[in-house]
Amino acid sequence: MRPTRERLAAAGAVVLLALPGCGAGGDADGVPETATGSLEHLAGEVDCKPDIQTDAAELRQAICTNGDGRFVIATFATDRGQREWLNEAKDYGGSYLVGRKWVAVGEPKVVTALRGRLGGTVETGASHHSGSSGGGESEDAHSGHPMS
Repeated sequence: MRPTRERLAAAGAVVLLALPGCGAGGDADGVPETATGSLEHLAGEVDCKPDIQTDAAELRQAICTNGDGRFVIATFATDRGQREWLNEAKDYGGSYLVGRKWVAVGEPKVVTALRGRLGGTVETGASHHSGSSGGGESEDAHSGHPMS
């Protein structure tokens, strides 16, 4: 299978965020209506100046940092493109805040904080870390992460 731009971007976003930590209407919990708009608009809603990494017709993606932490925001031209991206990205684990034609990816505490401003639904990817590599070495060394 030939990697597509969307798959590569999804994998890149998840890998980038995994390195440091190896992760409609409002409701009664105080979650606002799900935000809509451009990548720049969504970034502005969470006080972030987006560092655009991918700027294509079907996918726009940026790294953001605000008082809550570091995360990636991606916007999509179609609902189908968004779902395909999510399905690929979730294989790598992580926490995803999902709105209509946008996704924010980050550590669980960051995603929770973003949900308080952007609304949306939290989805979680598959976890591939057991906490032990089974070979006597640390999970960091096993998974190819640089040792600190």
